[in-house]
Amino acid sequence: MRRLLLLRHGKVDRHSAGGDRERPLTRRGEEDARRIGEFLTNSGITPDLAVASNARRAKQTLERTLEAFPAHVTHLIENTIYLASSGHLLEVLRQTPDKVQTLLAVGHNPGFGELAAILAGSGEPQELELMRSKYPTAALAILDFDVTNWSEINAAAARLHKFITPAILRGEPLDDPD
Repeated sequence: MRRLLLLRHGKVDRHSAGGDRERPLTRRGEEDARRIGEFLTNSGITPDLAVASNARRAKQTLERTLEAFPAHVTHLIENTIYLASSGHLLEVLRQTPDKVQTLLAVGHNPGFGELAAILAGSGEPQELELMRSKYPTAALAILDFDVTNWSEINAAAARLHKFITPAILRGEPLDDPD
């Protein structure tokens, strides 16, 4: 089995002097990323490898999320996933080394939300519907694949194990605009 953790970056400032790539997380974005990391550790889910877009907000989300893990998680920055299409993201995922059982990927919409919807062929119907309707900042889809190699990942091949948003973890209504 392979497990993919698709995490959209946390909430960001609207503008940055350095342009879109340099927009930082807000305080809420940092807190949400930490909350997602705590959820993963409390659930006993630890990535073997973590990969993030080279945008400042994705790197910060990765850093805040990884703070929750007691041991070091190998991580790297992947320039090609910045605002990438779902098709390109799928090709990048298929190149994941097979020694990696659980991969955490941190990136952007619309690509991440579209990729999660394309990959999830089964799961709890309400969670599938929620994930497909909206993929807010710091949302996390946990997708399980019954495959031996990452190169075997295809559309509708995953089971959505869980879809989590910071609002769910805070016990808030799910109509938050972010």
